Amino acid sequence: MQKILIANRGEIAERIIRTCQRLGVETVAIYSDADKDLPYVQQATVARHVGEAPPQKSYLNVERILEIAKEEDVDGVHPGYGFLSENGEFAQALHDAGLTFIGPSVDVIKLMGDKLSSRRAMIKAGVPVVPGSEQPVESLEEALVLAEKIGFPVMLKASGGGGGIGMHRCENKEDIENTFEQTKKRAKAYFKNEDMFIEKYVGNAKHIEVQIFGDAHGNVVHMFERNCSVQRRNQKVIEEAQSPAMSEETRKKICEAAVLAAKEVDYKNAGTVEFIMDEEENFYFLEMNTRLQVEHPITECITGLDLVEWQLQVAAGEKLPLQQEEITSTGHAIEFRLYAEDPVKFFPSPGLITKWHLPSEEGVRVDSGYGLDLKVTPFYDPMIAKIIVSGDTREATIERAKEYLTAASVEGIKTNLPFLIRAIETNEFVSGQYHTGFIQSMNPITT
Repeated sequence: MQKILIANRGEIAERIIRTCQRLGVETVAIYSDADKDLPYVQQATVARHVGEAPPQKSYLNVERILEIAKEEDVDGVHPGYGFLSENGEFAQALHDAGLTFIGPSVDVIKLMGDKLSSRRAMIKAGVPVVPGSEQPVESLEEALVLAEKIGFPVMLKASGGGGGIGMHRCENKEDIENTFEQTKKRAKAYFKNEDMFIEKYVGNAKHIEVQIFGDAHGNVVHMFERNCSVQRRNQKVIEEAQSPAMSEETRKKICEAAVLAAKEVDYKNAGTVEFIMDEEENFYFLEMNTRLQVEHPITECITGLDLVEWQLQVAAGEKLPLQQEEITSTGHAIEFRLYAEDPVKFFPSPGLITKWHLPSEEGVRVDSGYGLDLKVTPFYDPMIAKIIVSGDTREATIERAKEYLTAASVEGIKTNLPFLIRAIETNEFVSGQYHTGFIQSMNPITT
């Protein structure tokens, strides 16, 4: 693969360009009106204007992206994460145009993009799933009967949902009555699929995911697990690898289950199998993300591997570079997502960055798409940087993170930096005994 187009922007575009430059692969960046001054536009071999700022007119404009890819005569397209990364129609359009989609097959993207069909596939594979419905819930009456049978609280979910959109926790029958039609309409509007299903709500749970990789030669490996339980509005804020407070027996079992899941669907390229785990370390399949994850750098830190390089190799038809027994984990890593948002209410805070002090230093990797005098616009996700801290032990990593975050500074916009500092000082985080309700249980911070 000699030349690829990156169908994305900002931080992940920079990340992919970095590996391509090291490998001597040319890159074509695309940028909207709002992103013309971002660093990745200058870092790519070629940069092409894709459209106006709204995503539908730029990074979700399949026709325009295909047009640029053909004009630039690229070998493949890397979708990054978000936008078109899990869009089966986009992958199919690339295939029809004779271009390589740097990711899994179209069939797998579509299968795993539907939560109900993915649940059925995992049941067939023998991977544990959260107790719930295996077919779409057709009516409010059916939803109520099913919820009573499973036992409250339950989660009402859109089958095509993702990113925390299209799901509601229902404590009782009134909650279902109040949210059923609204959730159905949102599901249809966001995902063009109004199918919904019900799952048992798992309380005080940990969100554990396993990085997997497959190739076209039948090989599948895991790269250990990540704990992604620090979430606000069902979106991750802090992730760490490997997960604290987990027995070695469970760690082994959950990684084996992820490989089993990948083999069941003949998975190729990078992916993540997500699980919810209760206080007794019973774990259940949640979903499979058929792309590179935002938090992949912490896996790179503990394994010493470059996941984007692996993606390019697998997309070119090569075998996985390593077998399972050759992949090892050393040390500990924590990723902090730095958002342009109010640190108390988590509302986005777009604006001009007037100070930027996020230096890379020993044990600290900063993946960012922004910098001094650049403007954060309201059109896209407000994440402006990922601060990835690593160390020999979890304790040393937390201490290094405290020191770094305290000295870091971004001004001109509000950021969640005060929240990140407060979070890692709590007893729950330090002990590793935190769950997905962690942020809600924290005392309010003052700025």
